[in-house]
Amino acid sequence: MIGPDSPIATVFGTETKKRDLVIKGLGLETVGDLLRHLPRRYIKTGELTQVDDLEVGQVLTVVGQITKSDINTYRDRRTGQTAYRLDALLGTDGPSLRMSFFAKNKGVAAWHAKRLPVGRRGLFVGQVGSFQGSWQLTNPQLTLFGVDEDGVEGPEDGLGGAESEADIPALFPVYPLTKGVESWDLVRAIRFARTVLDDAPELLPLELRERYDLVEARTALNWVHAPDDYGQVGAAQKRYRFEEALVTQLVLGRRRRALRAQGARARTGGGGLLAAFDGRLPFELTAGQVAVGAEIEADLAQDHPMNRLLQGEVGSGKTLVALRAMLRVVDSGGQAALLAPTEVLAQQHHRSITAMLGDLAAGGMLGGSADATAVELLTGSMTKTQRTAPMSRLASGEAGLVIGTHALLEDKVQFADLGMVVVDEQHRFGVEQRAALTDKAGTPPHVLVMTATPIPRTVAMTVFGDLETSVLTELPAGRAPIQSTVVPLADHPSWVNRVWERVREEVAKGHQAYVVCPRISGDEPEAGEQDQIDLDEQGKARAPAGALAAVEEMATSLADGALQGLRVAVLHGRLAPDVKDQTMRSFAAGEIDVLVSTTVIEVGVDVANATAMVLLDADRFGVSQLHQLRGRVGRGGHPGLCLLVTRADAGTPARERLDAVAATTDGFELSRVDLEQRREGDVLGANQSGFRSSLQSLRVLRDEKTIVAAREAANALLDADPELAEAPLLAAEVARLEASARSEFLDKS
Repeated sequence: MIGPDSPIATVFGTETKKRDLVIKGLGLETVGDLLRHLPRRYIKTGELTQVDDLEVGQVLTVVGQITKSDINTYRDRRTGQTAYRLDALLGTDGPSLRMSFFAKNKGVAAWHAKRLPVGRRGLFVGQVGSFQGSWQLTNPQLTLFGVDEDGVEGPEDGLGGAESEADIPALFPVYPLTKGVESWDLVRAIRFARTVLDDAPELLPLELRERYDLVEARTALNWVHAPDDYGQVGAAQKRYRFEEALVTQLVLGRRRRALRAQGARARTGGGGLLAAFDGRLPFELTAGQVAVGAEIEADLAQDHPMNRLLQGEVGSGKTLVALRAMLRVVDSGGQAALLAPTEVLAQQHHRSITAMLGDLAAGGMLGGSADATAVELLTGSMTKTQRTAPMSRLASGEAGLVIGTHALLEDKVQFADLGMVVVDEQHRFGVEQRAALTDKAGTPPHVLVMTATPIPRTVAMTVFGDLETSVLTELPAGRAPIQSTVVPLADHPSWVNRVWERVREEVAKGHQAYVVCPRISGDEPEAGEQDQIDLDEQGKARAPAGALAAVEEMATSLADGALQGLRVAVLHGRLAPDVKDQTMRSFAAGEIDVLVSTTVIEVGVDVANATAMVLLDADRFGVSQLHQLRGRVGRGGHPGLCLLVTRADAGTPARERLDAVAATTDGFELSRVDLEQRREGDVLGANQSGFRSSLQSLRVLRDEKTIVAAREAANALLDADPELAEAPLLAAEVARLEASARSEFLDKS
């Protein structure tokens, strides 16, 4: 007998090629890995598969029946000799498909014919093609139902062997595969592994299984791989999803408890900086800003670290909420740091925050208020000389606030008392980078992360409960609606002329416009563009239909053509920092009509007079980016216009993504669209060895109720038994996850 940690070789035996493919291509190294490699769907073997709309290139898995089987000859072009081919017609509950099997001699052709007589049924897998008006299944792989009379196996040709009817399950499991490994390879290996497995580890205590109506481990294992009906499939999947959610929630729960145990300094004020700032605000806070501010203030008053996610629509006033929290920390004698993903955004934050504070930002300077603090800027482009004074004021505690980019993460940057870290657009930073900043505090700092449209991982971690969440749904007074329209050049190439007419019309009204391109110049990709491009079903980048729009070429073309006479300028990441800063200042001052830019204007850029945005090759950007970019217009009380220009064909995932963005300005709805399209990815980090999965069973949107229930169960278990002594196998699984790289990822997220 074998256990879950036994090497996978114990069930593949002498099939070393298949074993190596499974280990390399699927990452399955142990018997436990293999048994937790769950089917993605099932096919009823007792009836022909219903086939609806076929598409050339799709991989089709069907139960079919041979309706025609003929041996034909043809002349081999390479040798000039007569060759043989079996032509068969596969019947389904829908269109029939032609299949061809080539043979070197008549004997092999006869073997094919014997294996595939009229009436033989089986499971067939192949790529759909079309030839002379007929559908065909190219390079089909198959496993046949029923054993040949003489039981003789054929030559090595890549075909699956015959199976007796008794061995064919009612629901044939279809597994995630890798090249060279077929579903029946896994079916046979898993079938054997289940028969020789010593015991299926039972992680869940009986009381927990009864409370949440979960089947035991051995039953779940049998039902998920060899079910009699879909009821058994559902029961097994329910068990696996809950188990995975519970283990994850136990890790998160223990980490939250450990973080609380570390303690943090309560930041309850003492100075008059926040009160002075509030007294000077020329407008009233929205009800949402007041409520979220109270939540954050309550967190800051605790003797354990705040770990809160602030979600809010583009323009909902997240930065103001964060600034008020930072001023509360400064009032308590501490310091606060705001980490921005780009230099443009860091400079924008520094200008806007110092402008809002006025003389409250002039601490230590003539004319500064008695309650004032110093506000520093620290970016990577600053020279050593430029950095010396700000770094000195941070180390001494003279400066209470600092806004910066990755430069804040450098070892040389030290703080006197870092009490709070605010991370803007937190998905733009890796977890190690964020941790590098929080590690600079003497005691764990309070952490606030902000995002406008959560990307899938952010949504996933929010649902998993790693962060307390606050939501801003109101927009401050003065925000105007934004009209978003897809401009499909594949269908209407001439509509591009109307795009530039609309830009001219907005400028004629005294407004300004952005034109956003995915590249800086030529065919050279913008940094980070690999995260934006379309992927096909195999995860490979789709080649663009033509050269993508580039900032430098587009600016020249527009200035000399469609927008001739308008003041056109460029902005992108390769420009010198002082040039970028001056360009943004000129645009904000109304000295530039049209700014042709990359995504450096994605977040934080606030020019009230900008009313129009043209996104060229818009299908090259993700949902989150599109929503963020669109939020740069309509900020000054004037209606905004966003034109999503694309060459993507109707019905493609790229067009569906753009249509979704055009249909709503609800960032939270778009985050769900993004998650549904892109899936969670490896939300929890590295894959595990042994009897585990990495979000193999769970789907964050579909299983949200399961995750919430698992969180409740995890908290109850930890309250009653923090060490999980009464559930040793569950404790071992939690310890394994805690000790892994996945634990490191969770802890720092």
